[in-house]
Amino acid sequence: MIPYDFDYYKPASIQEAVDLFQRLGAQGKRPMYLSGGTEIITLGRRNFVYTEAVIDLKQIPQCRSMAVKEQRLVLGSALTLSELHDAKVFPLLGETGAGVADRTSRNLITLGGNLCSRFIYREAVLPLLLTDSELMIAGPAGIRQLPIGQIFKGTLQLGRGEFLVQSMTNTPYLKMPYLTLKKRKAAAIDYPVVTLAALKTNSGNRFAFSGLCEFPFRSVAIEGVLNDGNLPVEERIRLAAAQLPAPILSDIKASAPYREFVWKTALTDMISILGS
Repeated sequence: MIPYDFDYYKPASIQEAVDLFQRLGAQGKRPMYLSGGTEIITLGRRNFVYTEAVIDLKQIPQCRSMAVKEQRLVLGSALTLSELHDAKVFPLLGETGAGVADRTSRNLITLGGNLCSRFIYREAVLPLLLTDSELMIAGPAGIRQLPIGQIFKGTLQLGRGEFLVQSMTNTPYLKMPYLTLKKRKAAAIDYPVVTLAALKTNSGNRFAFSGLCEFPFRSVAIEGVLNDGNLPVEERIRLAAAQLPAPILSDIKASAPYREFVWKTALTDMISILGS
């Protein structure tokens, strides 16, 4: 049970959701947007999250869209990870998301909820980073559409009252060879030590990582090193480790040396499978 009461709203349009947030915020109710709700429940039980008003986005048509328009796959932020996996419209995204929690939880966890999560992993962002996807954001200033590299900097950089509406991915990316690996320490549904995703493009392999540092990331500098076929794989990975954007994470799941070992081992396997 969540140890506090809150009002529940189900707007039918983007503008209604934005207007609700502004009105409820002016009333001091500290409103929160919701698409799946698992994180509000999990953190609310421990008093890490507090709100007096929840705005559910699942009734907004744009947040539930799944369609190809003008050679771009459009995915609504309120689609669940299970729906994305089962639809097979974006295999890399579907398979990467399929490693999050268990099936029951993935029936509730949404694309938007995972990308905006307070937990460090946010694995669903990795395929979007690899495919240079764009995001549609709605808020008090209107709707804006940006490349994910401009708005995702470890976390999704949303202003007050803004929420994620959709992601848009160019369809040629959906047919490219890919690989996704999730390495856990023990249980099959435990939080990962590291998650790796890769895409094989005509210009070289792309790589993105979650769990290695305190935020998920893709690094062009690291990709440049890993794609250098003049160097042995072991040397490439050593040089890539020197390009990490932040220190390797050390927590209750794994120490930094162990996490680095798992990452390097998995990355070696990944490069071998993808080829140069």
